Amino acid sequence: MAANFVSITPENMKWDLEWKASWGAGSTPLAFLDGDPSTPGIYVVRVRYPPNVFTRPHWHGEDRHIVVLKGTWYMGTGDNFDPSKAATLPVGSYAKHPAGGVHWDGAKDEEVVLQVVGIGPLTTELVWKNGPFLGPAI
Repeated sequence: MAANFVSITPENMKWDLEWKASWGAGSTPLAFLDGDPSTPGIYVVRVRYPPNVFTRPHWHGEDRHIVVLKGTWYMGTGDNFDPSKAATLPVGSYAKHPAGGVHWDGAKDEEVVLQVVGIGPLTTELVWKNGPFLGPAI
């Protein structure tokens, strides 16, 4: 392929299971398709949520654009984590997490794959400073 073009088939995506976020927490599996969230510029990453895994309330310093590629994704806003009140977003859905908007999200009974586009460097702040970033959907 010519310089600066990117083409990755699903079977050739490399899922990173070891990536550590700036807040010290482990992450759900990630596939970095283009760019680097830790540096200036656009990035495209796929996020894979195992069943029954949710993030806890947090916010990002930059807008993030999300498309659901597989499964049903659940997203809520605000400081109160309550998956029973989350919006249900099936395959093909789009969501925007505006800069500074507190949210939490994840998967209930099936694996979910998202494609996230943003402008780095990505910053993430947890609302519950002493709590975990990821946990069960309870």
